Amino acid sequence: MDSIEILTIISKKEEDSKVEFKSYNVREQSLAHEMIAFSNSGGGLILIGVSDDGAIEGLTVEILKEKNLDNRISNAIKNHIKPPIAPKIENVPIGDNKIVIAITIQNGQNKPYMDNQGNVFVRRWQETSRVIAPEELKRLFQLSRNFYADEQITKIPIASLDLSFFSEFFEKRYEETLDKTDTPLLQLLENMNLAKSGFLNLSGALLFAKQPQYSLPNFIVKAIAFTSGEIDVDNYIDSKDIKGKLSDIFQQTISFLMINVGGRQVAQGINTEAIPKIPKIVFEELVANALIHRDYFIASPIKVLIFNDRVELISPGHLPNNLTVENIKLGVSNIRNPALASYATKILPYRGLGSGIMRSLKAHPDICFIDDRENNQFKAIIQK
Repeated sequence: MDSIEILTIISKKEEDSKVEFKSYNVREQSLAHEMIAFSNSGGGLILIGVSDDGAIEGLTVEILKEKNLDNRISNAIKNHIKPPIAPKIENVPIGDNKIVIAITIQNGQNKPYMDNQGNVFVRRWQETSRVIAPEELKRLFQLSRNFYADEQITKIPIASLDLSFFSEFFEKRYEETLDKTDTPLLQLLENMNLAKSGFLNLSGALLFAKQPQYSLPNFIVKAIAFTSGEIDVDNYIDSKDIKGKLSDIFQQTISFLMINVGGRQVAQGINTEAIPKIPKIVFEELVANALIHRDYFIASPIKVLIFNDRVELISPGHLPNNLTVENIKLGVSNIRNPALASYATKILPYRGLGSGIMRSLKAHPDICFIDDRENNQFKAIIQK
């Protein structure tokens, strides 16, 4: 970085989710916590020699020696951060024989990063916070591809498997009937990464359990059709809590949408069918994506809201990793629930190629996607 870049950043006079100001009196542990937070939260920049209000203190040779800043930074990196990181450290001149130390931290690939006491930190706007919630820790493990929500073991026993449905799926996927395989059912399910120790994992339960919502009550679709363009709990046309296996939820959700969105008549005659205001393929692609790619670490339902001028599909969890609305429109994908996605191709109209959003937009261009990171949700708004 050069002095112009540094001064431009400092001129904003405030920190944010990517920038942290530090005085030359910074402690090793505090510095380590900031580096950990940025490593866990997409990367960032620490500027040493700038006060919290954006005033430039600057560092002289005398201050560097007196405060032993080089060793303090080195010790923070080597002794207080696990797994190791390798930030870029630059001394940037800012005039009057002074410098600002710029420490650039990349988004970590081995999350979660923690201090030598096992504490994990993340960046939340202008603040560095310690992670306490188990769900957030699990999500950090997921980002490092070491842990996935769809592999969590549930309390649903193997006996709850819809055997007929599973048998049909197995034959379709492997071109072999279940009764002719030599592998016992429990071992087969474990080999397929659908169960462990006699219990279905989340993928196995959502795909193949008879009534998974008995143990997983939040993983449903809440659908409601309103009379106007606003949420009005006293005035609605239809509402339904849609439950069951993912295949059941998918079919019932599509039916709810097609019935309540309606169509428009373009020709006269009693036998003329109405054209849907929104093509069915749009709902099929977006609902399948929501069921497969939602964040299952969040115990919350998918919401389908039908208004007089639009339809909103709201999924728990913002886009994972570095995905953006712009690149998902181009077919870029990042699979959040790999086991679920791998089997869904034989159960739902899902191809797993990142092309669902593109097909939706081709069939109906008037769709707005919102990656709401503040509220940790992803929203598709389809205009009628």
